[in-house]
Amino acid sequence: MLSVLAVMGVFVNLVHESNMLSYLSSDPKVCINCHPMITHYATWQHSSHRNRATCVDCHLPRDSFVNKMLAKARDGYHHSVAMTLKAYGNNLRISPDAAKRIQANCISCHQEAVSQMLANSALYQKNAVDGIQMGRPCWDCHRTVPHGTMRNLSATQNNF
Repeated sequence: MLSVLAVMGVFVNLVHESNMLSYLSSDPKVCINCHPMITHYATWQHSSHRNRATCVDCHLPRDSFVNKMLAKARDGYHHSVAMTLKAYGNNLRISPDAAKRIQANCISCHQEAVSQMLANSALYQKNAVDGIQMGRPCWDCHRTVPHGTMRNLSATQNNF
């Protein structure tokens, strides 16, 4: 019985210390629970997307709650492994799955503006993100949207 209580105590402490429950929300401040995201959060705060789109709106699927939570869990797992093993370096890299989600969300929000480009998509060169063909990503031309040009830890180290 004592060992069960000890395990429960350790688990409750883990939930509290890791802010685990905060990850169920859509608040952009949740993303800065991990210090490598401070630059991304700070640059988004000063972007035109700040009043229109949160991190979740761009980075997670919007087709269903289940897909959103699965992507959040998968990304959270990869992020926690990278943070624990210190395997992320100073610059974060987008995964192929995340790149497809972001591209789909850009097109979804800006459908009217990109409709002609989509109609003429055969004219554009095909680009690959880690070997996955996805057409021309929006960030080929819009590199600074919404995270600006500085995307490493040294860019905003004293931001907060």
